[in-house]
Amino acid sequence: MKVHKPTTPGRRGMSVVSYKKLTKKKPLKSLTKGVKRSVGRNSAGRITTRHKGGGHKRRYREIDFKYNKKDVPAKVETIEYDPNRSGFIAILLYADGERRYTLLPQSIEVGDTVITSENAELKPGNRMPLKKVPVGTFVYNVELKPEGGSKIARSAGNYAEVIAIDGGFAHLKMPSSEVRKVSDKAWASIGEVSNEEHKLVNIGKAGRARHMGRRPTVRGAAMNPVDHPHGGGEGKAGRGHRRARSKWGKPTGKGQKTRRSKKYSNSLIVRRRKVGKRR
Repeated sequence: MKVHKPTTPGRRGMSVVSYKKLTKKKPLKSLTKGVKRSVGRNSAGRITTRHKGGGHKRRYREIDFKYNKKDVPAKVETIEYDPNRSGFIAILLYADGERRYTLLPQSIEVGDTVITSENAELKPGNRMPLKKVPVGTFVYNVELKPEGGSKIARSAGNYAEVIAIDGGFAHLKMPSSEVRKVSDKAWASIGEVSNEEHKLVNIGKAGRARHMGRRPTVRGAAMNPVDHPHGGGEGKAGRGHRRARSKWGKPTGKGQKTRRSKKYSNSLIVRRRKVGKRR
């Protein structure tokens, strides 16, 4: 983590991730493409997610989340920055000459070898089915369904912990503290995602957030009553009702439950995530 000297008000308290670990600046052209970002709008052009838009143009790096090249060892060739995700990425050079981008785990350096195999060694970066992973191991890039591609624990510093293997399922403690059952035939990578300092970054100024594609967020209490349930009142008035609400009157924040009662995966949840002060 790098903290700047307070040469301007925006610099005071501002911090950035240290990029000394990176070994290459420009991405591999054959594994990149241009992508038009949705910036919070649907196919009709209407805003469906607020506070998104603008920002720097990005080239998309095609990350291998399928890991369908099995039993072929690969050497870590480069460590690179990816503007589309919080963790660092790496180019894997497979023994047959193919190159692919992958999410980089912690404690992996250029020149290290990784493999995707049922009989892989238990070391960071290697990939295997969950039934072969010992209890207590940290995993990332976890599949929800066998051969379905990595879905869980993909952002910087994240991991899921294997806490039990029972009845054809692995019990995973998720980054959110939820305990969930996943088929033990699903594959996962050993270790934790790189760039764990990402969560400590202090953006420092509004301009930097705009470069990242984040538009301003206005508090509901600062709006008029017609615009938000928390709006109106003289001075700093209370919100006028017990539970915090979104702009559309739905419960939000403060540890309130917003999960659908008939969600398909309810039967797979062993323990709900901890929220609010209890967490």
